[in-house]
Amino acid sequence: MSSERTEQALARIDAALARIQNAAAQAETAAGEQARRHDVLRQAVAETVRDLDILIGGRNGDCAP
Repeated sequence: MSSERTEQALARIDAALARIQNAAAQAETAAGEQARRHDVLRQAVAETVRDLDILIGGRNGDCAP
């Protein structure tokens, strides 16, 4: 392989590595955002279930809040 072709190959490898690193960083950011949204949703569901327990318990008198 000539020196010029070697340099071109190395440049393509460097560009591919940069794309891979960028994609990995974006995936990590997306995973963190998904985890945050999951926590918010879990908290909202827990609060709603507590409210339902209170409502059901208030009507039947047999469900502790």
